[in-house]
Amino acid sequence: MGNDEAAEWALVCAGDPAGLAALFDRHEARLFRHACRLLTAREDAKDAVTIAFFELWRKRASVRLVEGSPLPWMLNTVAHCARNLERSRRRYGALIARAPRPDPPRELSGNDESGVLAALRRLPHREQSVVVLTVLEGYGERETAQTLGIPVGTVKSRLTRAREKLRDEMTAMGE
Repeated sequence: MGNDEAAEWALVCAGDPAGLAALFDRHEARLFRHACRLLTAREDAKDAVTIAFFELWRKRASVRLVEGSPLPWMLNTVAHCARNLERSRRRYGALIARAPRPDPPRELSGNDESGVLAALRRLPHREQSVVVLTVLEGYGERETAQTLGIPVGTVKSRLTRAREKLRDEMTAMGE
């Protein structure tokens, strides 16, 4: 362990988060590579490293250093976390596999006497989503804009175009 790492460890032992941040910067890449070798999912590897640093902080008073470095302890902790995460993933997968499958959703039947649903389906998807959220679901223009990630003005113009198209189609059906 170099003098820098010894100073960082002393900060950690004193309860200074800056020391933990410095150790994180020093060892995170190596711990992440180790976790990636043990786990199939990249996100699980990130979780294993995060848990190891949390445990390092939590158990800093009892961490056994090897040649003055916490790295071996952290590598071991990452390996334990990886095994726990892998077991959790397998248990969760088995639970999901045993869960009863819901009945597939029924398609809307042809009971739409007025043809409104058919006309709605013929709208371009962008206009259709605005109509569904504002007219059918009752969301305001601001909430719709936020949900779709578009400006409020775009919601208004798409809604106007969709209403015109629907009105034209309904008029044509009536004739």
